[in-house]
Amino acid sequence: QVRLVESGGGLVQAGGSLRLSCAASDKYHVGWFRRASGQQTEFVAASSWRSGTEFYSDSVKGRFTISRDSAENTVFLQMNNLKPEHTAVYYCAVTTSITNVTVRISKTYSFWGQGTQVTVSS
Repeated sequence: QVRLVESGGGLVQAGGSLRLSCAASDKYHVGWFRRASGQQTEFVAASSWRSGTEFYSDSVKGRFTISRDSAENTVFLQMNNLKPEHTAVYYCAVTTSITNVTVRISKTYSFWGQGTQVTVSS
């Protein structure tokens, strides 16, 4: 059974940083998504466990960094210079198969974490 445990969300002022963690029960491709209030789920970043390739949405490239501790099956999302528009519930999700196209699609991922709230105040 897949287990995902997310942590690291919270309240931060604009310009601040947060690091989200996603601990999985095994090695998977991991994606981060977010859903702001009243909005659709949006792809943020992903990491391929097999190749180490990182994927980012254009909106976070250069601001967010995804990394992986393979020994602990944990993936991190470092979020810097946060803005109020980054406020959302952030979810990690895992899958056993991705391509450069499907990595950004939420339906690609079979298992989802419980979500962690990130609130950025102005």
